[in-house]
Amino acid sequence: MNAPESKVRLARMELYRKKGKIHAREVKGRFNTLRWSLVLLTQLVFFGACWLPWDGRQALWFDIPEEKFYIFDAVLWPQDALLLAIVMILAALGLFWVTAIAGRVFCGYACPQTVYTSLFTWIETRVEGDHLARLKLDQAPNSPRKLALKATKHGLWLGLSLWSGLTFVGYFTPIRELLPAFASWSLGPWEAFWVLFYAGFMYLQAGFAREMVCQHMCPYSRFQGVMFDSNTRTVAYDLGRGEPRNRHQKGDAPKGDCVDCSICVQVCPTGIDIRDGLQYQCINCGLCVDACDGVMDKVGKPRGLIRYASEQELAGRSTAGHAARLRVYGALVAVFVGLGVWTIVQRPSLRVDVLRDRGSLAREATDGLIENAYTLKLANLADVPREFEIRVSGLPGAQLRGNPRVSGESGQIRTVQVTVAVPPDGLGSGVKLLAFEVRAVADPNAQAHEKTTFVLP
Repeated sequence: MNAPESKVRLARMELYRKKGKIHAREVKGRFNTLRWSLVLLTQLVFFGACWLPWDGRQALWFDIPEEKFYIFDAVLWPQDALLLAIVMILAALGLFWVTAIAGRVFCGYACPQTVYTSLFTWIETRVEGDHLARLKLDQAPNSPRKLALKATKHGLWLGLSLWSGLTFVGYFTPIRELLPAFASWSLGPWEAFWVLFYAGFMYLQAGFAREMVCQHMCPYSRFQGVMFDSNTRTVAYDLGRGEPRNRHQKGDAPKGDCVDCSICVQVCPTGIDIRDGLQYQCINCGLCVDACDGVMDKVGKPRGLIRYASEQELAGRSTAGHAARLRVYGALVAVFVGLGVWTIVQRPSLRVDVLRDRGSLAREATDGLIENAYTLKLANLADVPREFEIRVSGLPGAQLRGNPRVSGESGQIRTVQVTVAVPPDGLGSGVKLLAFEVRAVADPNAQAHEKTTFVLP
């Protein structure tokens, strides 16, 4: 390669790395296939799950006004917040675990920013052409053709964003009710706000911000360095094998396997040169691995000049010490999975809250008994209506005034006003312990025991 050709190639690298919008080159390979498989899988779940019917309702429905989350057969209430906490802890531990194993691989394959950027880039490529055609189009003066292509691209982007916004809101307002309301321009204010907010956010983030989110906005890129060490496998360039770079100039002494083609830079969605070493902008997508492997195949060299490898592996040192850290993360994940399963298994189908009427501490009835008033909140968490029986215990002679049986609809919180009376003889005065026992008439195993207090004058 002569000097002018070398300058052109270096200028092209600078163009991809530092100048203007990044137009990444498409590449084929096993990591690109895996990446697109996850894109399709995540979008199939996102766009399809809200359409699943289940027992006359939507299978996944987060009913905020009624404070109920429907997840297939399960109905979750605010009292099940512990499950949400466990899920959040598992997500964090899973992220730490994956990061310790393979660095920022979540960003490269499953992060919503990466997924939507991939979809937007695919649309852009189908409309405007490959990376060079898009670059040429951006630099060209305005013309009817350019305006038509840009309008088509942005129209498709906006359509995808709007459909995504509707799908997102469709998990909170049933999608089969939301779409007719949208078509008739009768969305509620909050529904309209979130559809437009989600669509606008997606359009800006995936259409314009793109790699800037990964480089400057995402906090994960900043603190990931404390989550992995020299044993973590990341996308890495084998410096010992690749350097000094071989440009196939005649008369040169034997050099490394890197032919300095810059394709690894051209395919990078964040525009970095992996040969400069580990960088926080790298999202571990592996596209440079696919690109380099393709070049190695063409020049007759072994694959793996760029590959997933740890610093210790590249230096030829042992990685045995890494296993202990991974086992700790794995054990923590197993513990919280077990805790989540236990919480689900032990989750009661009946919850009872007891509130004593503090406005009237105690009163004497006409029959001489001392009465206290209480408010019971009975949550029937089963999927069928049930009848419940209320009893009191803990104080000698305690009796419940009125009908001890109440009914509760499926998923309903029933508020019941009750009065408890006790004989004053032999109990003294002051605050005494009392307990309410509530059980389902048709299912004795569904019961709740709640302690409260009884005030004697």
